[in-house]
This record gives sequence, C-alpha cells and structure tokens, in this order.
Amino acid sequence: MTQKSFKLWGGRFHKPADKLAEEFTESISFDSRLYRHDILGSVAHVKMLSKCGLVPKNEAVRIVSALRGLEKEISKRVKAGRFKLDKKYEDIHTYIEKKVIEKVGDAIGSKIHTARSRNDQVSVDLRLYIKDEIREILLLLSGVCNVILDNAKKYRDVLMPGYTHMQVAKPIYFRDYILAYFEMFYRDSQRLLDCLKRMDFSPLGAGAIGGTFYKKTDRASVARYLGFSGVVSNTVDAVSDRDFVIEFIFDLAMITLHISRISEDFVIWLNPQFGFISLDESFMTGSSILPQKKNPDVCEIARAKTGRLYGNLMTLLTLMKGLPLSYNRDMQEDKPPLFDSADTVKSTLRIYTKMLEKLGVNKQKMLEVLVEASGYAVAPKMVDYLAEKGFSLRKAHGFVSNLVKYCEAKKINLLSLKRPDLADFVNNFYKPDKGFVGYLVGRSKAGSARKAAESAPGQYLLEEWFNEKFLKECTSLSLPAVDKNGDRQFKDVSERIRGIMNETSAYYK
Repeated sequence: MTQKSFKLWGGRFHKPADKLAEEFTESISFDSRLYRHDILGSVAHVKMLSKCGLVPKNEAVRIVSALRGLEKEISKRVKAGRFKLDKKYEDIHTYIEKKVIEKVGDAIGSKIHTARSRNDQVSVDLRLYIKDEIREILLLLSGVCNVILDNAKKYRDVLMPGYTHMQVAKPIYFRDYILAYFEMFYRDSQRLLDCLKRMDFSPLGAGAIGGTFYKKTDRASVARYLGFSGVVSNTVDAVSDRDFVIEFIFDLAMITLHISRISEDFVIWLNPQFGFISLDESFMTGSSILPQKKNPDVCEIARAKTGRLYGNLMTLLTLMKGLPLSYNRDMQEDKPPLFDSADTVKSTLRIYTKMLEKLGVNKQKMLEVLVEASGYAVAPKMVDYLAEKGFSLRKAHGFVSNLVKYCEAKKINLLSLKRPDLADFVNNFYKPDKGFVGYLVGRSKAGSARKAAESAPGQYLLEEWFNEKFLKECTSLSLPAVDKNGDRQFKDVSERIRGIMNETSAYYK
C-alpha cells in the first residue's frame, strides 16, 4: 500500500481493499457520533504519553491543540447538519487520527496512537458515551417522576376501580395507581446507577490484548483524567466484553417495558367505553376516513417501541454469544442497537413528561364504573371487616362469596344491601356448617345470647356480626387509609426523586 492509504493497517497489504469489502466493513457511518468521546480519550492518552516521556511535551501540546480544534470544527458541522464522512476513513478513530496528522504533520501526529490499540480505544469511547447517556436518562426519569407526583397530588382523593385479571377487584386511590409507576421508574433509575458503578473503569492501556510493551505508561492517570473510578484490572477482559453495553440496554428495555404498561392503560382508558382519562389533543392524531376519531398514537407508538429495545437487547446477546477471547470484529455491530436504544428511550421519556403534564382524570366516570360493577368491588372490604371481628379469613371469604351469589340471584347490588336482605340471606339462603355454628356459639356471651346462638345461628349472626356498623362501613366506596391525604407518601416520593438527582450529581461532579 502507498503512504496515502487511509487505513491505519494499510502497510501490511499489497492490494487496496475491495470497494464492496470496504463498504461492508466500515463503521464510520454510525460510530462518527462518538467523535467527542474519541477526542476526549485521545487527549487523556496524549497527556499521559507526555507525562511518561513517550511524547515530547511541545509535541503533545500541538496534538492536544489539534484535537480540541478538530472537536470544535466537527461540532459546528454537526450543528449545521453537514457532518457526513467518507467511508474511506473506515471508522471515527481513523478519521480523527488522519485529521490530526493533517494539522500537525505525520512526524508528530502519528504519535497519537503510541501505546494504544483501537480495541481499547473503542471500549473507552463506549464507556464514556454510556456514562453521558446514563446522566441524561436519569435526569429525564426524574422529570417523569416529578410529573407523576404532581398528578398524584392533584388527584389525591379520586377513587378508581383497581383491576386484577382486567376485572374490577376493589376501589383504590388514583394516587396509588399512578405512584405505582413512580416505583417502577425509581427502580429503573437505581438499575442505571448500578450499571454505572460496574462500568466506571477505564480500559485504556490494555492495547490490543494483554497490555503494551511500553514500560512507562500510567493507566491510572488516564482513568482519573477521564473521570473513571479506576482501571479495568484485566487487560484481556478490557477489550473482550460488552457486558456493560448489554446491561445498559437491558436497563433501557425495562424503562420501555414500564412505559408500555402505562401506555396500554391509557389506550384502554381513553376508549369512550371507559373514559377514565383525557389527554391534550396535541398528543392525539385523527383518522383520514373516520372524522370522529381521536387516536392515542403517542401511547401506541411508545408501546410499540418497546419491541425495538427488546430486539436491540437480543441483538447484543446474540452478537456476544460464543465469541472467543478476546476482541472480534463482530463487536463492531454493538453500536447501532446501542445508539438506537438510547435515542428511543430519551425521546419517549421527553414526550411522556410533556403528555403527563396535561393528563386529565374523569373522577365521575371512575366512580360510575365502581357502582356499575354490581357493587362487588366492596366484597374484599367485607371479608377484611369480618376477619377483624374474629372470623377466620377462610370463613369470612366463604360467607361473602355466598353473599355475592345471593346478590347475583336476587339482582341486588352489594352497595345497596339493607337489613332485610341480610336477614333473608342468613336465614334462608346461606346454611352455615356445624363448625361455623360452633364457632359462633363459642364466641357468644353466656346466658340468653348463647341460647339464641344455639337455637337460631342465622339470627344471631345477623344481630351480632352484621349490624348497622357493618352496613355503614362495608357498603361505602370510601377507603380507610393509614395516610388519608397521602401527605407522607408524597413526602417520601419527593425525597426519593431528590435522591436520584443527588446520586447523579455525585457521579458527575
């Protein structure tokens, strides 16, 4: 190859690369977005070379100056939408090195790659990139969490049907529903922070594999300059694995999983047959043929994008499966799914923050559904009431189950039960077993009450257990709560959101 070759490895070959092979193996079309991180890593590396006497200080100053000037030039081109690189450069590492050589000459510029391989170079670029992405995503997550908290406060007293198996289970507070997603996003933030702790080590100095033959290098100083917690101790592992990329994409996939669930809820609830919520129409779309439609496309697309994250995760897992140590060119394909995952999650979090700011909740519609569900949503409350009064849980459950069947047969709503209904149920419909009667007799007082229980267990049950207090407490949709107004809950959530911000700041100070 001639001296004009754009390949860093061109001197080994007699023939130029086939054009199809060159196009097939290039990565500059997608890894060019790593230019900032590649330049930062190169600056740190050159400073270390100068400190260790491998590059004269005056030459190191010129190289660093060229790198920083190049970063400004590229940034301007990116901002103007004019940063498209020729594939002849192969990758961003080659492009930057060649441009530095153009600026300071080959005799000085070519020293930039002393004691370094593209294997450890790309690994540090990816780690720096992911660190930046984690910071941005953590900030976006905290923004979503703050909007969720605002909605919980705004609708703190709203009752809604809580669902299991998509069937009405019991009344719950809307604040508890929406704050369930805060808990999910909070755990997502903790996973990202954990991922950061594991990947926060510099691989530079590992070379192609197993380190370099230079006696005077200082990996630790490079790590400190770049803001890493330390160095990857094993120089084979440093260039061999992409587990930190896989873990990061998994964490992002979990975020989109949680977004897909709230998206599904919203899609269902926006249906007029539910009508639980409303979204600002700026986040809805229409139909080209159905003039009445307002479609929840943002929610649907967010739900669909989860599949992209799952696909990206499987791509990385499959890519790394069975690869022999150490570096293999297969690993070049880690970047498209990585970049796509980060971009997808950031755009989704941004739009969800804005959309949730304008969320409306239809309190009356939610209440109507609770009532329309034949009042059976209060059945769990009845079981708990009886258990608190001394019934065994199973006896209470069996009793209320039969009461529900009675109501279905009589077309009576649990919410509208009266004493005559209970009397009819206890004396004519429900037949307590002997063990149950014995339990009631044992719980009764001596004398007339005991005789009444023995002779007429149904009437005793009605008078002693199903009194007016039962009807008052159990046929109401109001919810007894330890923290009635949610104030302590809101305070805890607010403190944990601040905790996310504080932990993020501690890592990136």
